[in-house]
Amino acid sequence: MTLQHLLTNVRTLDIDGNTAVGIGAIRSDSRLVQPGDVFVAVRGAQADGHAFISTAVEKGAVVIVCERTADLTTFQKLSNLTLVRVADSAEALGRMASQYFHNPSNDLRIVGVTGTNGKTTVATLLWQLFTRLGYKCGLIGTIENRIGEEVISSTHTTPDSLQLHGLLRRMADAGCSHIFMEVSSHAVHQRRIAGVQFAGGVFTNLTHDHLDYHGTFADYRDAKKKFFDDLLPAAFALTNADDRNGTVMLQNTAAAKHTYGLKRTAEFKAKMIGNHLDGLELELDGSLMHARLIGEFNACNLTAVYAVARLLGCDKLETLTALSDLRGAEGRFDYITHPSKPGCIGIIDYAHTPDALEKVLETIQKLMRKNARIISVAGAGGDRDKTKRPLMAQVCARFSDQLILTSDNPRTEDPAAILRDMEAGLDAEALKKTLIIQDREQAIKTAVRLAGPNDVILVAGKGHEKYQDIMGVKHPFDDKETLKKFFHEYATTA
Repeated sequence: MTLQHLLTNVRTLDIDGNTAVGIGAIRSDSRLVQPGDVFVAVRGAQADGHAFISTAVEKGAVVIVCERTADLTTFQKLSNLTLVRVADSAEALGRMASQYFHNPSNDLRIVGVTGTNGKTTVATLLWQLFTRLGYKCGLIGTIENRIGEEVISSTHTTPDSLQLHGLLRRMADAGCSHIFMEVSSHAVHQRRIAGVQFAGGVFTNLTHDHLDYHGTFADYRDAKKKFFDDLLPAAFALTNADDRNGTVMLQNTAAAKHTYGLKRTAEFKAKMIGNHLDGLELELDGSLMHARLIGEFNACNLTAVYAVARLLGCDKLETLTALSDLRGAEGRFDYITHPSKPGCIGIIDYAHTPDALEKVLETIQKLMRKNARIISVAGAGGDRDKTKRPLMAQVCARFSDQLILTSDNPRTEDPAAILRDMEAGLDAEALKKTLIIQDREQAIKTAVRLAGPNDVILVAGKGHEKYQDIMGVKHPFDDKETLKKFFHEYATTA
């Protein structure tokens, strides 16, 4: 492939050099550059790729794509080097990656799901639904990536541009027709989804999160909104009518606008008839159905999934029938029963924002038997939005009879300092029912010991994760397996 072909859909400002030059691979990491490659200098959150142009040239890059060329006069003297100046290197990288992998999104129907909570569940349910309806599908998300039934490990909610387009090409070549992917606010802001042609976008909700990265709630909201702003007229934009930011997402989109919801007027409407531990009873789009999932938030997720299916042309009855048998994503309201305490259950959930915790705890409260208690085990991640920590503790204390604050993924922060931030949100009354146990395993063990018949233990924050990130090292840790272990230990020693 020549550079000229690679730049087909890229808006360039200046080109100095030969565009007929053949290129090897596209790189945004100078450490990976090999002779004949194109190096794209991207300004990232941690480092600016422009600082590594000299390294890329020394390693044999034949093309440099960047935003600044004024300080590259020494490189221009190299006869085999072509300089391409663009307004946005990250945007250019995505468009080049798409061209490099022969524009895979043109061969696929890709639906992106964005929002603070529910992205993983909605994307996973869509993958399950369309697979049951007979399509070969791809899934890109927090827990895992899938090409049909093949599982590929996931490191980010949304991969970087090169990984994403490469993965989409693999999916297209494998015969996938529909792709369902989570789209994070980071990915939108960093232009990781540039070059992807979406068939539709879904907005779940917007609550307090990621202010450590975006700075303000308005910037966080606008990052989500840009995903819909960039949708093409042939796509659909589906928003949650119950969320106060739902209409904001649709303000400037050229896509066809649609709504779903439980409470407000919406094109795709659902009503909760029953909510029990064995599932939901819903009136969805005028028809009664039973679902395996639990809670109002999942009723909303199911409505979004149903709406996407209908917008993509699926039959109403077939969709409702398949929906009734779907299961939630791993680590999302995932529960197990205690072997020796009647009615006692443990729930593992990924909830790590104040709003998500409130929704999960409200659901648990509605399912509680009389005189039963809620025992919550929760923490907050390090190197992330600190302002939500006291709010998370407040929510847990408000709904819980016993609260145990513990370590989550402290990353490079002091776990004790994170717990102090959470504790600062509690008043004297809340502190009376709060224990602080930094060791997460001991915190879960304590919760199991404190629980009696019919009590519910919520272990929140990590969900599907199989590790605990401490000072850059991911130590094996699984909330669900740890809870099972102590349930069993109690049962065999009781």
